Amino acid sequence: MTGRAAGLLLGYAADTVLGDPARWHPVAGFGRLATTLERTTYDDRRVAGAAHVAVLVGGAVVLGVAAERVGRERPVLRVLITSLATWAVLGRTSLDREAAAVGDDLAAGRLPDARRRLTHLVGRDTSRLDEAEVARATIESVAENTSDAVVAPLLLGAVAGVPGLLGYRAVNTLDAMVGHRSPHYEQFGWAAARLDDLLNLAGARLTATLAAVLAPTVGGSAGDAVRAWRRDAGGHPSPNAGPVEASFAGALGIRLGGVNVYGQRVEDRQVLGDGRPAACGDVSGARELARRVGLAALAVAVLIASAPRPRPRPRRGR
Repeated sequence: MTGRAAGLLLGYAADTVLGDPARWHPVAGFGRLATTLERTTYDDRRVAGAAHVAVLVGGAVVLGVAAERVGRERPVLRVLITSLATWAVLGRTSLDREAAAVGDDLAAGRLPDARRRLTHLVGRDTSRLDEAEVARATIESVAENTSDAVVAPLLLGAVAGVPGLLGYRAVNTLDAMVGHRSPHYEQFGWAAARLDDLLNLAGARLTATLAAVLAPTVGGSAGDAVRAWRRDAGGHPSPNAGPVEASFAGALGIRLGGVNVYGQRVEDRQVLGDGRPAACGDVSGARELARRVGLAALAVAVLIASAPRPRPRPRRGR
């Protein structure tokens, strides 16, 4: 096993045991830095947003390259650096805890509390959602964030090491901050949103594939997951959330998608899956499927990171 593979394993284990740090989280620090820089770089133009992304993401990648160089001749340090970067980037355990809290509130009949807790997971207006809509929103968040916060970063870490991990999280964080479709960020956030779409293409499709393959382990059907993915994903406004949410819907035998309200904006999304409406009990099923998808993605990442790399051929003298 290579140092990169070992670091990914240890970082995943750290996230599982510890979750996100309550204080001094590096992603939160990056967000504060991005907010400060935005006061200087903001302009209602795509080129300004692209420059904003280039500075912040480029800085994260350079930091990752420097970190790997420090550990180049020290195998133990290299593993430690990779594991710390992986822990900082992953968000599986925190996602699961938030989803579990919403599910517990629903199970106890505390709908107002569930609505409030759901705001930790989604950006839509939750104040008027009924129990089924809260369950649907929670499952959609679990599905999408399993791809964004677990599978995609593991893939980037396996292929590109610490620079890939830090660069990916920088892009994903900027997309969450400025990539939303609002009048203020429609132009400035374009580069962050498109780059996030690009970096998540492989991770989202691996997530959808693993959800389908593992559907029988949670009482679902792989065929239903694949059919929902192929039939319904294209109607979703996100090229990456669509396949993932559709595959989860088919795997769990439920329907996701529909109408969401974001402030003054109403978004009518494609209905995903052809099962029954989501219910409170489906939240635990989605969490279990997400857990298994995360472990399977870790195995794939470790295999990729452990694969032998071709050595450069020595140049022949003339």
